Amino acid sequence: MALIVYGSNVSPFVRKVLVVLAEKGAEYTLDPVNPFSPPPGFTDISPLKRIPVLRDTDRSEPNTLPDSSVICDYLDRKFPTPPLYPQEAFARARALWFEEYADSVLAQSIGPGLFFERIVKKLLGQTPDESVCAVTMNDKLPPLFDYLEKQIGASAYLVGDAFSIADIAVCTMLVNMRHAGEAVDAKRWPRFAAYSANILARPSFAKCVEGEARFIARVRGS
Repeated sequence: MALIVYGSNVSPFVRKVLVVLAEKGAEYTLDPVNPFSPPPGFTDISPLKRIPVLRDTDRSEPNTLPDSSVICDYLDRKFPTPPLYPQEAFARARALWFEEYADSVLAQSIGPGLFFERIVKKLLGQTPDESVCAVTMNDKLPPLFDYLEKQIGASAYLVGDAFSIADIAVCTMLVNMRHAGEAVDAKRWPRFAAYSANILARPSFAKCVEGEARFIARVRGS
C-alpha cells in the first residue's frame, strides 16, 4: 500500500488530509508541490491547479484524486476505522456543511487576510499590509466566530459527540491563523476558544503543526 499526497503541509487543505491520515493510522508520503510553480504534468492530475492531490498506488491508473474534501471522503471509506463522517444522515450533512463553511468563508478570510499578508509575503520578500490584517480581525472574522460559538454550545465537537471532519476542517484553518500570529479571543468567544484548543491538542494535529511551526518561525524571524 502506498499513498502519496502532493502539496505543501502549510496549506490548510493539505493539512486537513494529513490529519485524516494520522487519525486513521495510515502511512503516506508527502511529495512537496508548490501550486504557484507546479511541476510539469501536475495539471493532468489537478485540473484546477490546486493542492492537495492524492495518489493511491494500490490502484491502477487513474489513481489520483484532487480536492481535499473528495480525498477525505475517499480515505474515510478506504479506512473505515475510526469513522470521521457521521453515519446518521442529518448528522453527516451537518458535518459536510461545517466542512464547506471552513473551506469557503473561513479560508477566504484567514488565507488572504492573514496568512498571505504575514507569511507568504515575507517568503516573497514583500511587506505585509497590516491594514488588511486589521480588517480581517476586526470585521471579517468576528461574525464567523460568532456563528461557531453558538454552534458549539456545551459540546466538545461541532457535530454530535464524536470528532469528525467538521472539527478537522474548521480547526485546520485556525492553524494558519496561529501561524500568522493571531488566536481566537477567549474572552469574546470562550466556548470556541476552548473547543479549538482541545481539537488542536489532538496528536494528529499536534504532529502536523509541530513541524510547520519551525518553518513558520524561521519565516517570521527573517
